Amino acid sequence: MGKRKSSKPPPKKVQAKLPKTFDCPFCDHTGSVDCVLERDAGKGTAKCRVCNAQFSTSIHELSDPIDVYTDWIDACELANR
Repeated sequence: MGKRKSSKPPPKKVQAKLPKTFDCPFCDHTGSVDCVLERDAGKGTAKCRVCNAQFSTSIHELSDPIDVYTDWIDACELANR
């Protein structure tokens, strides 16, 4: 009598990684905005390397760079209204 074949475990799912550089809403350069999170101060800053436009907002322990960038985009849309 032969052994039964063991089945392989299913492959692990690959998690999508969030971007760390973004497009500037003022000068439209791609990948020129870097977000820096100062968790001990509770402050997040997004700054464009090309036109030096910057935005800062308050953050909490679960915030990511994309959260700071979307806050900046929301503030720009409110200013345009």
